[in-house]
Amino acid sequence: MKDLRRYLVLKYVQYLVLSSSNAISTFLGLLGSLYTIIILQSAKVSSKSTAVLISSLAKADILVSVSVVSEMVVWTFDVSISSTAFTSALLQNLLTANAHISCLLLSCVAFEAYLITFFPTESRHLRTVKNATLTSRVIWILVTAECTLFQTDDLLKASSTSAPNRSPCVLLFHFSSTAAALLKSLSYFLGILLRIVNVYIYYKIFFSMSNR
Repeated sequence: MKDLRRYLVLKYVQYLVLSSSNAISTFLGLLGSLYTIIILQSAKVSSKSTAVLISSLAKADILVSVSVVSEMVVWTFDVSISSTAFTSALLQNLLTANAHISCLLLSCVAFEAYLITFFPTESRHLRTVKNATLTSRVIWILVTAECTLFQTDDLLKASSTSAPNRSPCVLLFHFSSTAAALLKSLSYFLGILLRIVNVYIYYKIFFSMSNR
């Protein structure tokens, strides 16, 4: 469907073209995800592996909605938060999870488009709803684990000043801090790699279609 293609273009621009999301792209992304979730419920949309990946991509924006609504509630009603540092880190980690899940799912869609274009028959056994569902779940689990580590690190940093110097918390703090730093570096370089791979895939697809 053309609407799903437009939605994918919007998401590619939001996560793989723009260096960082802004208010306009975030708002358009949320509207696009809401519309996509609605049309994917229609019986006219075939249940294919690509639709499963796109559905998971749209649902990832729920994390953005939670973060945005929480900030609006705090700002509008001047709600006092007992642990400001923890809440701020949590909302930021929700946005991070959304960005990482979206980038990985968009890359899966691009890879599937590559298989459809160049290996339509050979890859048919790979492009199944079951594999797409499994891939989406694995991505969600891995990113959830990643952001749980980030949240733990932020929590330990906030409470490190009150912890005694020789307590077991110090060892846990150093371990989580090192692991979080390594994971952030890995995520950064993986993000660059995914951008390059996506550009290459659509470059190959574009010239392949042009030569036909």
